[in-house]
Amino acid sequence: MRAQKKPRQVRPARGQAESRRLRLLVLSLTVLIAISFLSRLPAWSLLELRSFDYLSTVDDPRPPPGGPVIVAIDEPSLADINAQWPWPRSLHAQLVTQLRAAGARVIGLDIILAEPSTPENDNAITNAVGPDVVLAGDETLIETPQATQLIRVTPLQQLTEAGAKTGIASVDLGGDGTFRRIPAYEDGFAATLAKASGTISATLPAGQLIQSFGPARSYPTVSYYQALDPAHLLPPDYFKGRVVLVGLSLQNAPVIDKGGVDAFATSYTVHTGTLTSGVEIQATIYDNIRRGLSIEEARLPVVAACILISVLLAAATVWRSTGWLTIVTSAAALLAFAALSFAGIRLAHIFVAPLGPTVAYISVVFGQAAFDYAEERRNKRQIIRAFAQYISPDLVRRLSQDPSQLKLGGERRTLSVLFSDVRGFTTIAETLKDDPEQLTGLINRLLTPLSDVVMDHGGTIDKYMGDCIMAFWNAPLDDPDHALHAVKASLAMQAAISSLNRELEREAAMRGGRPHVLKMGVGINTGECIVGNMGSTRRFDYSCLGDSVNLASRLEGASKNYGVALLLGEETARLVAGTYTVVELDRIIVKGRTVPSPVYTVVHRAEAEALAAHQAFIAAKYAGTLAPSDPAFDRLAADIPELAPYYVIVREALVESGEE
Repeated sequence: MRAQKKPRQVRPARGQAESRRLRLLVLSLTVLIAISFLSRLPAWSLLELRSFDYLSTVDDPRPPPGGPVIVAIDEPSLADINAQWPWPRSLHAQLVTQLRAAGARVIGLDIILAEPSTPENDNAITNAVGPDVVLAGDETLIETPQATQLIRVTPLQQLTEAGAKTGIASVDLGGDGTFRRIPAYEDGFAATLAKASGTISATLPAGQLIQSFGPARSYPTVSYYQALDPAHLLPPDYFKGRVVLVGLSLQNAPVIDKGGVDAFATSYTVHTGTLTSGVEIQATIYDNIRRGLSIEEARLPVVAACILISVLLAAATVWRSTGWLTIVTSAAALLAFAALSFAGIRLAHIFVAPLGPTVAYISVVFGQAAFDYAEERRNKRQIIRAFAQYISPDLVRRLSQDPSQLKLGGERRTLSVLFSDVRGFTTIAETLKDDPEQLTGLINRLLTPLSDVVMDHGGTIDKYMGDCIMAFWNAPLDDPDHALHAVKASLAMQAAISSLNRELEREAAMRGGRPHVLKMGVGINTGECIVGNMGSTRRFDYSCLGDSVNLASRLEGASKNYGVALLLGEETARLVAGTYTVVELDRIIVKGRTVPSPVYTVVHRAEAEALAAHQAFIAAKYAGTLAPSDPAFDRLAADIPELAPYYVIVREALVESGEE
């Protein structure tokens, strides 16, 4: 009868490595393609700009020296002047006169003076302004279902005719309502201030990102009412040679959720949650233009190269495996991306968004980690499927937790190998040849408890050969007491056979027939073997080979010749002698060997004197001095009942030998 098939084992490690690298390559290409599509989404751009907000405000510089001074229309000024807003233009005329007298180089009024007021007030401000004054204008894009209209609001014509310059104070807010870029106006308010002050010579860096100089109120700021009387309320020469910006700037910066008049969210809002006044934003734009501090966004080829490098680094990180070291390496890599982006902002005034490289790196690393985890789970399931029918659940659990303990491909190990066979089963099979269902049921009822015994004692079932079971101990996991466990299993198998026989007797009695009495012989030998995956590249089994295996098989076959159910090899007997009483029965020459091998069995009830007498009996047997009439035969059969059949067989052999 052919051996039953085992489930297929896991693939060799080399094939798994090649498959894993191919999967990693596909994953890397997929990530590159996915990011190329994601980067076109508006949300992606907003996330990149949000990363700019954090990086550009880390340890950001303070306002450059010699920059603008802000005259704030703030709470103290509103209280001191005690006039309804908007204030009369004659008051602004007085402020311009005082600032010019105090030495201000250029005065910027971030106040819209587009509509006429009273002739007296309009004439007063007209007489006060000149080429050193920049007045704010505004530009608004109005979109309706019918049309899109651009409305530009400029100061009164009489003010520009008097020499005042116009600068558009509108700012470009991103999709999230945050100010980050230099407005694309050649006549922008800050750009016009820079031209009027004679400090600009380069082309306007329109659209470039702003370098912030701190939270709201970072610029030197005085109250409007103080600037009306600088000689008494401010230090000497406070405005001398400076660019002065006048506009609404509350001392308590409005919070973002409440909004404010002429106040906007900036990159710093992510830290403070407050808005920055429009006049201070114009001062920031002015300094970015004046000092060339604006930040250019990296072009697409540079960003693509950074993402590609990130993917390659990620692939290198997980090329061999993933684990705790992968997490540490990934954390270091992500910090490095942020640090390099920060360095680009500070040292080169170029912003390379870390979002793309970061997402690419995380996607590859954690994607491969997920694949490895799934592969590990699959391997564990394969190991469980491959060994669950052959070894104990505890060993399966240990293998699944640490598959490295399963060395595929073969290794040399010392094993205890067991062969068991039901005696006379061929006769039983012949009797039941017309009832295959009953024969199959009997085999299953026989092999099931015997297999359970092997696995319960930590053994590995190698194969089934009809009614024969081959099993071994000390592989695939180490078992220091493998010989002892094998012998214990053999004794438990004898008990299982006895229990099955009692069931068969009861069933036969109920049917009124004769029971099939099962008897089993077991051979166990311990020695060096080669154990591992044996077979072809397409089909292989976990098995063992070697001379020790052959001897174990011979011992099982020879057990019936000595009238015992269990026959042990010499090394097995030596290893279990401290636990069981083992007695020598004979020395046999196995096919393929020239040196006789002693064989042993286990006895459970024997006195020391009887064991000594048995040893003397064996010595006489080897010496050829044993005679059939020797009283030792009867005496030992009475003292060691388990070996009574053995003594009968030895006596009969002597009688037959004497007759010949």
